Amino acid sequence: MIAPTSFFADYGCHVRILEEARTLQKLGHTVTIATYRNGGDVADLDIVRTLPIPWRREYEVGSSRHKLAFDALLGAKVSGLLMRRRFDVIHAHLHEGALIGLTLGRLFRIPVVFDFQGSLTEEMIDHGFLRRGGAVYGPLRRLERWIDRTSPAIFTSTVNAERILVEQFDCNPARIHALPDCVNSDAFRPVATFDAESLSALRHKFGLPADGKVIVYLGLLAEYQGTGLLLEAMQRILSRHDNVYLLLMGFPDVERYRQRAVDLGVDHRVRFTGRIPYAEAPLHQALGDAAVAPKLSLTEGAGKLINYMATGVPTVAFDTPVAREYLGPYGLFAQRGDAESLAHTLETALFDTRVNAGLGERLRERARRLYEWENAGRRIVETYAQVLGEADADVGHSAEQPSESTARGVEA
Repeated sequence: MIAPTSFFADYGCHVRILEEARTLQKLGHTVTIATYRNGGDVADLDIVRTLPIPWRREYEVGSSRHKLAFDALLGAKVSGLLMRRRFDVIHAHLHEGALIGLTLGRLFRIPVVFDFQGSLTEEMIDHGFLRRGGAVYGPLRRLERWIDRTSPAIFTSTVNAERILVEQFDCNPARIHALPDCVNSDAFRPVATFDAESLSALRHKFGLPADGKVIVYLGLLAEYQGTGLLLEAMQRILSRHDNVYLLLMGFPDVERYRQRAVDLGVDHRVRFTGRIPYAEAPLHQALGDAAVAPKLSLTEGAGKLINYMATGVPTVAFDTPVAREYLGPYGLFAQRGDAESLAHTLETALFDTRVNAGLGERLRERARRLYEWENAGRRIVETYAQVLGEADADVGHSAEQPSESTARGVEA
C-alpha cells in the first residue's frame, strides 16, 4: 500500500489503512505499507519509510507544502521496492499515492487500485491551502481529474464520493467500488461491556464527575473538522446546562484550542486529552453520553461516525451527505456550520428522552449490519481479482507468488 501520510497516527485515513491491511492479512495476503518517515510503528505490519527531510520533523496532517518533498521521497522508496520485490497489486491511498502508483504501475506493469477519500482540490480548499479560481486551482483540478479517470479501479468510502467522481470528474461508474469505512464492533462497544473500575478511573483522570453529562469527540483538531464551532456550541450549552462536559480527544493544535476555550469561558468544562492511541479509543469513547463529529467537509469521509455508532451512543453531526449516509435515520443532524444549531442538537442527544431513547442501540445494530471489516476485506480481494483479470477471488489464499526469491503481495 502507498500511504502518503505520517502513518500511523491514530486518526482518520490512518485507521482505514490499518484496518484494511490487517483484514487482508487475516485473509492470507502479504501487505507492505510504504509511507513517510514520521509515524508510529505497528507491530504486526510490514512498514517501510522514506528518508527524512532535515527541516521537517513533525507529523504531516492535511495539506502542506512539505508534502511535495515527502511525496518525492515516497516515490523513490516505492520504486526501489518494486525493483527488489514482486507485487500483485498497488493499493494507493489518497491522490498523491495514486499519482505515484499510476506512474510506477505503468513502468512495472502492476495494476493500481485507488482508495479515494475525497476530492484533492476540495480538501485543499477546506484546509485553506488553495483558493478556488486561483492560479494553481485549474492545473490541480485537471491533475485530479486525470488521476481519477486513469485509475483502473477506485474504492469509495461513501455513495457521495461515488457521485462526485461520476458527476464532477466523469469517471466510469463501472470502475468505482463501494468500500465504506468500517469498524471492529468487538473493540468499539457499549459502556456496559467495559470494566466499571477502568471507566471510573478514567473519569477520575479527566475530572469528569459521575453525574456529569459527557460529550465525546475523537479526531483531528482543526477548523475544517468543526473544532472551533464545537467550542462555541459548548458556550451556548453551558449557558443553559451547567453539568455538561466536553471530552475533546485528539491533536494537533491542542494549545490553540485550549486558549480558545479560555477565551469562550468554557475551559472549566472542556477536557483536552491530546492524542489517544487507537487501541485505547474504545474505552475513552465509552465515557460519552453523546458523541459528536462536526466535520464541515462535503466531500471527505467521516469514519469516526461508525466508531461512535458501534459504541452505541446518540451521535450528532452536521447535516452533510456523508453523515446522512452513515447514520441513516438514527443520526441527529445540526445545520452545517451553525454553532447554535449544533448546541441544540447536542442538548437533544443528552436530555431529550423522547428523541434519543434507543438511538444508541439502533446505531450499533446498523454499524454491525453494514460496516464490519471482514465483509470489506472480501470486497477488496474481489476488486484485486478484477484488476488482475481473474474470474474469481480466493479470499483465503496466500498472496505470495510461487517464486524462489520474491514475495508477491499487495503494495499499499
